[in-house]
Amino acid sequence: MLANVPRALASHLHIVFLMSLGIYLIVLPLAGVPVSAKSELIGGNYTNVTSDIGACIAAGGTLALLAHSRHRSRLAEASHKILADLYRHHTGADHPDAKPGG
Repeated sequence: MLANVPRALASHLHIVFLMSLGIYLIVLPLAGVPVSAKSELIGGNYTNVTSDIGACIAAGGTLALLAHSRHRSRLAEASHKILADLYRHHTGADHPDAKPGG
């Protein structure tokens, strides 16, 4: 369940919702449009909205880093397998660092 939190925070729907809330609670009052106290109480104030947007950015960055890390790991494994196969082809023996049975 908790593993899905970063993905939900970084979703387009959540970001659009927070940006809309920010426009309603921050931009409109600055432009002179009255926003009820009840709306501010339920929706939060500008610090809540901006910190939520920051959490979305951080969650999205974390997801991107995890994806890049997995990709690099797969590339490193593929490179190691290629080098171990070349070593095996030229020497006729398994590479000393090769995984057993691999």
